[in-house]
Amino acid sequence: MIKWFKCLLNLILPQRCLLCGRVIQSENSLCADCFKEINFIVAPYCQHCGKPLDLGRDDIQELMCISCLNKKDIFRLCRSAIIYDDKSKKLILDFKFADHLENKLLLSKWLYYAGRDIFDTEVDLIIPVPLHYTRLIKRKYNQSAVLAAELSKLTNISADYKSLKKIRYTIPQVQCDGKRRKINVRNAFVVTNPDRIKGKRIVLVDDVYTTGATMRECAKVLLKSGAKSVDVLTVARVCK
Repeated sequence: MIKWFKCLLNLILPQRCLLCGRVIQSENSLCADCFKEINFIVAPYCQHCGKPLDLGRDDIQELMCISCLNKKDIFRLCRSAIIYDDKSKKLILDFKFADHLENKLLLSKWLYYAGRDIFDTEVDLIIPVPLHYTRLIKRKYNQSAVLAAELSKLTNISADYKSLKKIRYTIPQVQCDGKRRKINVRNAFVVTNPDRIKGKRIVLVDDVYTTGATMRECAKVLLKSGAKSVDVLTVARVCK
């Protein structure tokens, strides 16, 4: 009965590509042409920060980028699924600002595959980067929390939406340059439930990694509150 109903529904409201709107067979997915235009981050990439590497360069050692060779970041590992470019930008911005919550299923699957080496080591909690309450009211939902919820279902790892809180309103990071981004989010986050965090291996989830300023500030307060480790997982990464 349910199968026949779904077939009838697909005839009336056929599945469409999340990007171009073309009719497709798969649910909440992309057509073949749009899928080809998504630039997935695949090996070789820095084993610490996940930045794509050019193996043609002579300065690459042990598959780590220059920045990580000189100084490892505050988080343990960082992984992103795709490169943030003109094609992937629409998929993410539609999800983030235009109420296209149907995009969450595809994006969370990409997150899961990108973070396989993180999940292969034991993880205790998934925590989304929080929004300030004024922005949450305006936007109606936190896209990072939506992704964390779907990722929790895929991994059977608990998601915590309350222990990390944004207490200071900041201007959007996209409006800041590199140095200003760090200043903009300084002291913007607190841990409200240290007992929930202490000794835990945490995966911090967000939609886009640009300079990492927001992630580092979140990781800093989590580690200060006793987290054993913090890994970072984002759908997309800006690569310049």
